[in-house]
Amino acid sequence: MSKLSNRVENLAVSKTIEMAKLSRELKEQGHDVISLSLGEPDFDTPQHVKEAAKQAIDDNFTHYTPVPGFLDLREAIVHKLKRDNQLTFNPNQIVVSTGAKQSLANLMLSLLNPGDEVIIPAPYWVSYPEMVGVAEGKPVFIETDVENDFKITANQLDQAITSKTKMLLYSSPCNPTGSLYSKEELQALAKVLEKHPDIIIVSDEIYEHINFVGEHESIAQFDFLKDRVVIVNGLSKGFAMTGWRLGYIAAPEWIAKACDKIQGQFTSGTCAITQRAAISALSDNLEPTREMKKAFQKRRDLIVSLLQEVSGLKLNNPQGAFYVFPDVSSFFGKTDEAGNEIKTSGDLCNYILRTQYVALVTGEAFGSPNCLRISYATSEDNIKAAVSRIKTALSELK
Repeated sequence: MSKLSNRVENLAVSKTIEMAKLSRELKEQGHDVISLSLGEPDFDTPQHVKEAAKQAIDDNFTHYTPVPGFLDLREAIVHKLKRDNQLTFNPNQIVVSTGAKQSLANLMLSLLNPGDEVIIPAPYWVSYPEMVGVAEGKPVFIETDVENDFKITANQLDQAITSKTKMLLYSSPCNPTGSLYSKEELQALAKVLEKHPDIIIVSDEIYEHINFVGEHESIAQFDFLKDRVVIVNGLSKGFAMTGWRLGYIAAPEWIAKACDKIQGQFTSGTCAITQRAAISALSDNLEPTREMKKAFQKRRDLIVSLLQEVSGLKLNNPQGAFYVFPDVSSFFGKTDEAGNEIKTSGDLCNYILRTQYVALVTGEAFGSPNCLRISYATSEDNIKAAVSRIKTALSELK
């Protein structure tokens, strides 16, 4: 009999973290590994944000913090939502957590009962179904593919809803595809959800600032849904603050209170110094974020143009985030130099890593087994070298 709980036994290991670990091990062995596996900006935190953190230390912000976050930080988030998204909230609707990942976990534990169904468009971020499972909910996936830009339709959503549906959980811009929903597409989904007033909508907007086509659109903009939309956001992607660990929700007050209660028993308040830095990030100079987005757009254009030259790959043109998610199913059934058959995208990722030392992530982890995820959160030189290696590896399959 296992000494571990069924909960942890049934929990999958994050494939993105697993691949990053394998890449580090190969680097330590002396191999020249190019890692395109992690979703982390390769930029440093803006200087004014770091200065705010230093000032916070000097000002002795070294004590316990309020569970939902400092009031002036929650006020800064309220201001940001009004300034950037034309959405009106109050500080009691904001809960600050140790990363958007904790924000999502709080929501699942606060809202789901055993057997509650959560609709998740696939591809999805790797942790969505695992979090739903830990909370004893049931993930219900809506399949998409590269031909429809990896986005669900209103009809698909309508068909997936049952009497047990408790929540819709999605991201835009999306990890892993880089796809994002337009205002018109969100409105079509909102019209379906209007007919089902008990469904909570969780909109993961962590990649909001990395948007290459215009203003970010949130489903919370539709007044007839606003009282049951939860926005999840944070600082990791748009402000290059992955290691600072700060995320937040903007939610109906009854949901915010529930997440406050859960968090109070698990971690309490987020790091005081990070919170002071976050006020500066959200309220002060946004130019570093804009410059980072320009760099990502240039890299997107580069990697898409290079991958389009690789025979056998099928890909869309992602409009946000920093990922490309090509369909690689044309390589299934081929064999490598040792006669090993490529049966899955996981096999293909392992083959490319083993032969060319480029780390990618299998699409199986994201609910799309025909694809793999390529992060272009790295230099243009690395992108060029990595795609060249990938092209070599794929050309040698028979």
